[in-house]
Amino acid sequence: MNFPLYIAKRYILSNSKNNAINIINRIASMGIIVGAMALFVVLSVFSGLKVFSLSFTNDIDPDLKISSTLGKSFLISPVQESQIKKIDGLASYTKIIEERVLFTFNGKQEVTYLKGVDANFSKVNAIEKKLFNGQWLKPDTYQVVVGYGIAQKFSMGLLDFNNQLEVMVPKAGKGSIENEEQAFNKTDIIPVGIYAISEDLDSKYVFADLGLAQELLEYKTNQVSGIEIKVKPSADENSIINKLQTIFNNKITVKNRAQLNESLYKMLNTENIAVYLIFTLVIVVALFNLIGALIMMILDKKGNLKTLFNLGTEIKDLRKIFLLQGTLLSVFGGIIGLVLGIIIVLLQQHFQLIMITPTLAYPVIFSLENVLIVMGTIVTLGFVASLIASSRVSKKLLE
Repeated sequence: MNFPLYIAKRYILSNSKNNAINIINRIASMGIIVGAMALFVVLSVFSGLKVFSLSFTNDIDPDLKISSTLGKSFLISPVQESQIKKIDGLASYTKIIEERVLFTFNGKQEVTYLKGVDANFSKVNAIEKKLFNGQWLKPDTYQVVVGYGIAQKFSMGLLDFNNQLEVMVPKAGKGSIENEEQAFNKTDIIPVGIYAISEDLDSKYVFADLGLAQELLEYKTNQVSGIEIKVKPSADENSIINKLQTIFNNKITVKNRAQLNESLYKMLNTENIAVYLIFTLVIVVALFNLIGALIMMILDKKGNLKTLFNLGTEIKDLRKIFLLQGTLLSVFGGIIGLVLGIIIVLLQQHFQLIMITPTLAYPVIFSLENVLIVMGTIVTLGFVASLIASSRVSKKLLE
């Protein structure tokens, strides 16, 4: 049997004759348990908030998006389309056109994105599930779907034939402009649906048919500003990107969902790291109690240690006793704290005990990754604290 481990377990399970030391040990153990529980709960909450925040963009952003590196638009040939369809792991794709344009309605104006989409758009994006009112647009029509924010700004309803929504797109070219007719391509469009996702996104896009967008921008029938792609769950994203680059001769830029929302991902990851570091600092403060408890235990067991030393036990083995004792206390405390934290998280997930609004519960997610992070943090810091305390055992102390 491992002698230091045997003695360490005996010291953990047995009470000291000095009641003050027993109280200090219990306080140190409670600090570890509460610290582990709090860290796990907070990490689970921020994991839930991250998923909740990204759910808005996930409803409108594709898995992959192709754009041109040489300008606003590019041409796609039938051969290239057939090659895209043959890519393994690609579930569906849709051609799009995005351009900032001017919308006018009943004397009001708004500059935002016109997004022309083809019939496959609903297969790539789940935008139809976010329709607040009306229906999705039909191909080869002048129908559009607007955001709830734009509808509010214009005080606009659906299928209002008395007040027409008008879109105006600046014409390409050079030279002097004498009147509005020369400066803009414009047409009346019919809102048939209103989508609602989030405050920012509800004012970002007006969805229209791809043909209408090409007509307004004077694009060719095979000219688009981007291609949005949905990949299969088990697909190799990097392999798909490499094949797309080969098809378009490396003249395109391909971004995944994280790259499309780079600033949002960075902000959420930074917040997560900051919260982790703050609560880790709380655990560090709590582990000072463990250092104090171990030092008090060393002084209390000084007579026993001297006897063991005289019997031939080396100083390094005596130090190992308290190193193992502190580490085991950290492990047991971390496990108990994690169990309590997991219970709290699961209760919130299933019963929605704490609410942000009357209809929205605090989002939490149980993650094995968070369990490993908490356990790794507790054990590592507990080992360091135990190492510091066990270094107090020396020949000078025993003599």
